[in-house]
Parts: sequence; C-alpha cells; structure tokens
Amino acid sequence: MIRALCLLAALLAPAALSAQDLPPPQVGKFRIDLGQTRLTFRVSHLGFSMYTALFRDIDADLAFDPGQPEAMQVTATVQAGSVETLHPDPAPDFNAVLAGADLLDAAQFPKITFGSSAVALTGAATADVTGDLTLHGVTRPVTLAVTCNGGYGNLPLEPAGARIGFSAMGTLKRSAFGIGYGVPAPGSAFGVGDEVQIIIETEFTNPDAAKP
Repeated sequence: MIRALCLLAALLAPAALSAQDLPPPQVGKFRIDLGQTRLTFRVSHLGFSMYTALFRDIDADLAFDPGQPEAMQVTATVQAGSVETLHPDPAPDFNAVLAGADLLDAAQFPKITFGSSAVALTGAATADVTGDLTLHGVTRPVTLAVTCNGGYGNLPLEPAGARIGFSAMGTLKRSAFGIGYGVPAPGSAFGVGDEVQIIIETEFTNPDAAKP
C-alpha cells in the first residue's frame, strides 16, 4: 500500500482540520487501521473491463511529523497469498490462481513490501510518495499520488487516539516485476493487461495520543 507516506505531507492541511474544529495530529508513530483500509488493484481484462481485486492482509507503519512532511516515512507489508478476487464459483479457486506460480507466486514470494524514500509536496493536501516496491522478488521504485483527507489529535472518547486518513493511487507494469503471464501481444488487448492500477483508501491511528 500503501503509499501512505506522502499522505502525511498532505496532513499539513490545517484548513480541513480546523473546519472540523478538531485538534490536529501531532508528531508520532502511527499504525494502519486495517478495518478502515482497502488495497485494491485493477487490470484490463481482454480490453472489456478493468478486473478488480484486493488484498486482505496488510500491515503498515507511519512516522508522522506535520512540521517536516518531507522527512515522514511509511513502510508496508502485504501478504501476497491474501489476494481476494470475490470469484463466485468455487472451482476454480480464483484466489489460488492469482496467488499461484504463474502470477504472484505467493509460495515463493510470500511478501510484497513498500518502503518510502522521498515525499514531494504537490499541493496543500497532496504529495507524491516514492519508495521501493518489492513484488515477486523484484524491487523497483514506484510513486504514489497521495491525498490527505484529514485527521485529528487526541480525543477523550477515541480509544485509537489520533487518527488520519489518506487516499493514494499509482500504476506499475507487472512485467517489470517478472509477472508476464497473459500479457497481450503488442497491438492487442486480448489477455490480461500489463499495466496495473493501485488504489488505496486507508486510515492510521496513534493509540499513544490517547494516553495522559
């Protein structure tokens, strides 16, 4: 995911926070709220539709400092075998197909990881977050366009402490990570597209902010 690093940069958007009349998040260590997180990906299917699936098992940490957004960092780990296609038929098990040797090969490469390396502000509540993505045993740089949707600091009735939310999007070529199975021949859309769109909606919390 992801991919969440530049979100912090956007977090500097005091307007959204003051509009809610809430205390803004402070410097701290934030962890992903999995219940409020979706990591989905989309890829062309025969040129007829954008096939969409998601991952269920995600872990991420965010080092947040609204005063130094470019110094903020995010790391994330996704279990490749947690891919969820919502395929309606039990046979074949389409989750297993995507996690199988021809595609994600989760048995050999069980973890997908991302570690941010740079945050570049692009607006009052937006930033580009670049980092190293390791997928299918290959590590390459990927940039995510991130929007900070707002957040708040310590609230007495919020056991999660501080909370901040982000949206992020990016693209990658799966063939660049050694996943070339089913990629259409040049000039054709007959197959499963090479370009993969990544869409992330996520929230991070800091329980320490709830402590006196």
